[in-house]
Amino acid sequence: MLDDSPAVSSEEPIDPRRRRIYVTGHRNPDTDSIASAIAYAELKQQLDPDSEYVPVRLGRVNAQTAWALERSGARLPERMGHVFLRVRDVMREDFPVAGHGEPLREVGRTMAADDLDIVPIVGDEGELVGVMTERALAHRYIRETGRTHSLADAPTTISAIVAVLDGELVEGEDGTVAGRVWVHSIDAARSRSRISDGDVVVVGNRLDAQRQSIELGAAVLIASNGIAPEPEIRELARERRCRIVVSPLDSYVSCRMVTLASPCEGLADREPLTVDPDDLIVEISEQVKDVHYRAAVAVDGRKRPVGLLTRSDLVAPRPRRVILVDHAEAAQSVPGVEQAEIVEILDHHHIGSIETRIPVTATFDPVGSTATLIAERYAANGVDPMDSTAIMLLCAILSDTVLLNSPTTTDRDRDAINELEDLVDVNAIDLGREMFASTSDVTELTAREIVTRDAKEYTLASGETVSIAQIETVGGGVLERREELTEAIAEVRERNGHSLAALMVTDILARGTTLIASGDEAPLRRAFGDPDEYGLFELPGVMSRKKQVAPVLLGA
Repeated sequence: MLDDSPAVSSEEPIDPRRRRIYVTGHRNPDTDSIASAIAYAELKQQLDPDSEYVPVRLGRVNAQTAWALERSGARLPERMGHVFLRVRDVMREDFPVAGHGEPLREVGRTMAADDLDIVPIVGDEGELVGVMTERALAHRYIRETGRTHSLADAPTTISAIVAVLDGELVEGEDGTVAGRVWVHSIDAARSRSRISDGDVVVVGNRLDAQRQSIELGAAVLIASNGIAPEPEIRELARERRCRIVVSPLDSYVSCRMVTLASPCEGLADREPLTVDPDDLIVEISEQVKDVHYRAAVAVDGRKRPVGLLTRSDLVAPRPRRVILVDHAEAAQSVPGVEQAEIVEILDHHHIGSIETRIPVTATFDPVGSTATLIAERYAANGVDPMDSTAIMLLCAILSDTVLLNSPTTTDRDRDAINELEDLVDVNAIDLGREMFASTSDVTELTAREIVTRDAKEYTLASGETVSIAQIETVGGGVLERREELTEAIAEVRERNGHSLAALMVTDILARGTTLIASGDEAPLRRAFGDPDEYGLFELPGVMSRKKQVAPVLLGA
């Protein structure tokens, strides 16, 4: 078997303008399941270029499928672990961030322009250092209406102050201030001011107040209403190394605007709620709802923000979309399928237990292979599959029909084989014989791998489950391992709570099957008679699990 590749989790998130649709076969995928996913995704992509169709698999591929992939040159589909919605499926990728030194005013403007309650704050390397929230901005002004504002927690540059005031620096140079912010509005001769070294003072056109502010150690004097101070005040400012900024705004507004020049990091929430893009929505939604700003920042491995998830994104999110091929049983499908939007079902088995919320296109057609149905759809739409895809379809039909010898084989399967042979100029039967000869040797596999690699689960009306696995061999050598195979089947039955677990060992040359079982054998005896002296059920002429074993056993 090929080793599992990482589960599909790092692909691009769903683009609302070009919906992604996953095409998947069943768990324990066989050649028909993998070939059908590859081929149908390719066909649908050509017929519907506005969507994106992605073939996926739900587990390891067996030796036969690995051979077919190598022989055809087709690409192994990525493994999908589930279809539950993840953060990356609903998060906003296009969102603003602010540098940690960016003034509060600019961050506030960004929040208003983008209609956001939260903006991520990043450091010099782009790493998340906090978030600015609308609540934090509002809280600052409500809290500080009754006390003097200080820049001590967020030292601010002169240039930032000039920018938010839309003013002009007329004395001194740029630098940083970290003092308190005052409006000097009382009589300088009759009051004791609390202005001290390093403070920022806003003053109107009053010579005495301007002089007093500078003499008390103001680091910045802001002259309001656009009126520049007299020359003597400017001279005094040069002597005392005080900067003078002329603001076109009145004194009160100028004071308030100075606070908006503070770097946003001083007001940022330093411990924001962060999530991984691959976190499941069901696991983090309550955290998002509980945090006061009702949002989370998705970060990558370097702690850089890559997405923004808000409470509104969690309201009726669009589910992931899937097309199911070669199966219609919930137990055989991808985990989370009950929460996905099933777009279509295409199968050659019986109607299974899959339930859908809305009407969908569902095809259940009694042919030997799902690949046959897909080959017919290529022909019906006047589209040729790629050579690699055509060979995969050939291998799938030959596998499911056991070289066209299975009783499930129909004339439609043979017609599909003929059409595909012409496309790629190969002899199908020779290809099939080579495939079976190259992959029927299971001597290197463990007993557990043999009894689980192509197993399908069926649910009875009573709610009990039955598992039937199948391997195709050339010769009966594998039956020499019947004891360990019986033990492995028993382990599968006990671990999964099946009432019965069975393995079909199908000899494609002898055209018959030997059945090894564990559990309640009464239905087997009713269906196929008594076992031999080794406890094996010999079924001459039986090749098909779908047509000759499963329905008979389930009926019994």
